Amino acid sequence: MELSQIDLRPVSPDEETLFQELMKTHHYLGSLPKIGNTIWYVATYSGKWVALLSFSAAALKCGVRDNWIGWSYRHQYDRLPLVANNSRFLILPQHHRKNLASKILSLCKNRIQQDWHKKFGYPLLLMETFVDPSKFAGTIYKAANWQCLGKTKGYQRIRKGYSNHRSTPKLVFVQPLQRNTLFLLSSDIIPANYRRGETRMKLTAEQMRSLPDFFKEIDDPRRAQGKRHQLHTVLAIAAGAVLCGMRGYKAISDWARKLSPLMRERFGCRFRNGKRIVPSEGIIRDILMRVDPAQLDSALQRWNECYGAVDQSLAIDGKTMCNAIDQETGRQTHIMSAIGHQSGQCYTQKKSVPFRLQEATKKNKPMKSRLRSHCLMPSTSQEKPSPEMPC
Repeated sequence: MELSQIDLRPVSPDEETLFQELMKTHHYLGSLPKIGNTIWYVATYSGKWVALLSFSAAALKCGVRDNWIGWSYRHQYDRLPLVANNSRFLILPQHHRKNLASKILSLCKNRIQQDWHKKFGYPLLLMETFVDPSKFAGTIYKAANWQCLGKTKGYQRIRKGYSNHRSTPKLVFVQPLQRNTLFLLSSDIIPANYRRGETRMKLTAEQMRSLPDFFKEIDDPRRAQGKRHQLHTVLAIAAGAVLCGMRGYKAISDWARKLSPLMRERFGCRFRNGKRIVPSEGIIRDILMRVDPAQLDSALQRWNECYGAVDQSLAIDGKTMCNAIDQETGRQTHIMSAIGHQSGQCYTQKKSVPFRLQEATKKNKPMKSRLRSHCLMPSTSQEKPSPEMPC
């Protein structure tokens, strides 16, 4: 077998059944359904199948990998799709040849970025895989210049999170697809061609448990009768959903329904009929419309001071609220916001003094410049705006 004549291509839809049958028959772990974004490859020699590979969604958590990349918690889940897991690699029994595996892995490295971008609309930056040291030493990955980072802790992903018992720790191998892979994955701002829509964030267990405590001092606008959910629990869930990128009552409600039993327990959800229930969209809407906005803003700012991301720079911008008329001046309300450059997080919002566009043009000063002059802040400052900031 001439290695130079080995060809690698994605599996076509009409070949997927055969691919799964061969995996089930010859791979010690059996076949694997498509997990997230997945590409199946087949290596051929003179038209005959010699090897099968599966690349699917990356592991949600892997300590040695995450420490090696150095990305922050708020970036990790947003950039995980830029990592693909080599979940299966099978050389068919009748085609074992010296250097065949490393040749196939090299062909994968040369084309997977282009194939991934063509199928899913964005490129890959890193490949990873896990090897059971009780069965294999990872020789083929070492021969293909994959880097061994260490071992996992041995916990397995299950339906309700992670198992409480450890299995055999796996060896973790990675293969960067670009020289600047680590820089891109760990940087505060990633280039636009690697972004996948809006930024997605997740909360840590500590952040979930802490949120309700900050809303316990807020006055409950509801009557004593008919309360099904505690006020601080509803506000904590709504705040958690917004922190994770949800916008609108329906999106917040959908996010709440998808919370796992463990997450619901962390938020302090009501326990009924053997399970914890979350507030409905109507309850969330009613509370957010009736709660004191000043108290809510103060509670959010206190939480942000303890757990919020520290941005290296802040952007100050202003927006005119449509159909929101100020009661004192009779004019549309103008809101000034302080936004973190790195996290995209809003630190605070204040209603500014309204002024007319003509007043700005008379002084030959652009409106945006006038807005920024209300709240000056150095671009390199790491301090967060205080509640008393003039904007």
